[in-house]
Amino acid sequence: MDPAVQEKSKEEYSKSLGNRHVQMIAIGGAIGVGLFLGAGGRLAQAGPALILSYAVCGIAAYFVMRALGELVLHNPSSGSFVTYARRFIGPWAGFAAGWMYWLNWAMTGIAEITAVAIYVHKWLPDVPQWVTALIALGVLLGVNMLSVRLFGELEFWFSVIKVLAIVVFLAVGAGLVLSAAQVGDTTAGVHNLTGHGGFFPSGIGITLMTLQAVVFAYAAIEVVGITAGETKNPEKVLPKAINGVVWRIAIFYVGSVVLLTMLLPWSAYRGGESPFVTVFTLLGIPGIGDVMNAVVLTAALSSCNSGLYSTGRILRALAEKGEAPAFVGRMNRRQVPFGGILFTAGAYLLGVGLNYLVPTEAFDIAVAVSSIGVVSTWATLLICQMRLRKAVLAGEIEQPSYRMPGAPYTGWLTLGFLGLVLVLMGFSTGPEKIAFYSIPVVVVVLAVGWRLVSRNRVVAGRAPTRSR
Repeated sequence: MDPAVQEKSKEEYSKSLGNRHVQMIAIGGAIGVGLFLGAGGRLAQAGPALILSYAVCGIAAYFVMRALGELVLHNPSSGSFVTYARRFIGPWAGFAAGWMYWLNWAMTGIAEITAVAIYVHKWLPDVPQWVTALIALGVLLGVNMLSVRLFGELEFWFSVIKVLAIVVFLAVGAGLVLSAAQVGDTTAGVHNLTGHGGFFPSGIGITLMTLQAVVFAYAAIEVVGITAGETKNPEKVLPKAINGVVWRIAIFYVGSVVLLTMLLPWSAYRGGESPFVTVFTLLGIPGIGDVMNAVVLTAALSSCNSGLYSTGRILRALAEKGEAPAFVGRMNRRQVPFGGILFTAGAYLLGVGLNYLVPTEAFDIAVAVSSIGVVSTWATLLICQMRLRKAVLAGEIEQPSYRMPGAPYTGWLTLGFLGLVLVLMGFSTGPEKIAFYSIPVVVVVLAVGWRLVSRNRVVAGRAPTRSR
């Protein structure tokens, strides 16, 4: 993109997000339904070995975030990895990265509103899932349309609730384990890690199969990079937010799963219910299960809120280059890219339909397809960081003050891990297999789309000549 055009694009966004917004958006991005809801079904599938899946995926997520940080400090942009892919890989990569990220969030949003419907079903079992999903979408769409500041405030408080809930769970859970308290019919303790069929009750193979779902659990951590174009003092604020991902992963994800496996036998958990709700309900304290259900409901709303925000900015970055319909690039007078937000909301409506047709399978289907977009996005960031480092070593650009540790070796190892996740999806017998076989279809659609975009650019470039 021409620098003058790029600068104009930046100025069209309001700098409404302050340090507290960005810090909490970063934290909120690391806590979603992949942990609050998905962990229940995965514990029932793999048992205590799920701890290893979360730890390994957490390490990969950490290096992805460090790669993102280096890129952001080189060039803060609301176009995020679309801008970086164009710059360091090529125009086609920016096109593919943007649309794959949109696919990621389109399917993630479907998973989130499905989670909302599942949580509400606990209180209102007679209300169809699709009705609840539709209401949730309408509320979040309204919030995102009004202003960036309102989005930031809502996401700030959503994240505060999620963080407090996790902290309370960790404190209560640790206390229950240390005191060997009764949780339902079970005594909490370290013995639950190996006392019910061993640490790998379903085998190592099943544990490997959970990697795809766990990768989804870490989706949205990259949203903090997209806030760069609407953040005051990004050079100061963003490194702090990105650095925090290390302890968030260690404490919130791995720590939570460790405690869950110590509090109850792995067989006590099930898909379709948050494992946190399961634990607090079995404590027998009146109303505590409902309180936790409200918290995980907030988490689902938060993630869906972030999806509408981030895809609106990414689609606008694509539209500015003629790689998406012109409508998705339009801004309203509140400096909100309403076209892109409406476009994504349209995809979320398909999720409402999915909840109507297959309410019991909607969540897992959406998670499986979304994971392809997550892997694609993370791989793009890693490759861009490698190209940035190569340009720095060649003396072409200045070295950013924030760097990815262990590069380029950590980048290659993380890319290899992401490749393994995709391969393992092909061996699954569930929705993951559907997602795996959809990869060639996605590739063909992107190739045809890029060909059409390129052709339109050529035609547009010749038009002035013919008019002369």
